[in-house]
Amino acid sequence: MEHSTPRILGFGDNIVDRFVDRFVEYPGGNCVNVAVLARSLGADCAYMGVIGNDERGRFLSSAIADCGIDTSHVTSRHGPTGLTEIETIDGDRRFLGGNDGGVTVSDAYVLEPVDIEFAAGFDLVHSSVYSQSTNELDKLKATGSLVSYDFSSESEFRTDEYLSVVGPSIDLALLSSADDSGVDPASELPRIAEFGPSLVLATMGASGALLYDGGSVIRVPATKVEGEFVDTMGCGDAYLAAFVVELLRAGWSRKYRPDGTVLRRSMSIAAQAAADQCTVEGAFGYGRAIPADQ
Repeated sequence: MEHSTPRILGFGDNIVDRFVDRFVEYPGGNCVNVAVLARSLGADCAYMGVIGNDERGRFLSSAIADCGIDTSHVTSRHGPTGLTEIETIDGDRRFLGGNDGGVTVSDAYVLEPVDIEFAAGFDLVHSSVYSQSTNELDKLKATGSLVSYDFSSESEFRTDEYLSVVGPSIDLALLSSADDSGVDPASELPRIAEFGPSLVLATMGASGALLYDGGSVIRVPATKVEGEFVDTMGCGDAYLAAFVVELLRAGWSRKYRPDGTVLRRSMSIAAQAAADQCTVEGAFGYGRAIPADQ
């Protein structure tokens, strides 16, 4: 049974992705991307976070708002907007460095009562390891909204110590797993679930994705890219956005989790979204030439 339009809030990181090999930069950031990409799938979305009051921040804020995202809880603070430098090698991203997230990290968002009330109006709030949000996750869970969290690919975010802080406050954990990591995702996912999340999802690029639902591991293959391949920027975010939108439409809440048939269908829809994302420049377009003074 399909429910009303899903409402999704991205809370945390934002960034400007600078492709040095293209001389082009794009708006992005995991939490921004999930909100924008979910919006493109018909969800009502907002972004809440800290953006620098510099020229990059104005560029980023304008692009987010232009995508139809509610930015009423975006805070502009003195300091730099996050920047990361990237080059592409055979379509895969290679991160060269950046300024460690700018004001998103140095002056992170602390939820006030008005923010908590705002977050409570969403079906799901999404955050990430780059968002400096670990101290805020309990507040989000207390609203009754589902909480998803991107653990990225770094091993430092898979330790028992880190998981014991984040795990109890989230409902869905997303991991990026490389074939050469030396870690078997099929065994890693149940371990992470022990810390709290009822669903643990691992995207593995061309190898597809795995989902642990508390009882079994579901595997769904990747979808072939049709059209002109650009790069893999935003593919994991596109996967997550499509996955949660489909689950929310099926009625997912903390009191009700769709069955295995719906989980598989949602993964297949997400795989198509990730494949389509490979044909998009940047995370969601809005590329511009790198300013001469930067």
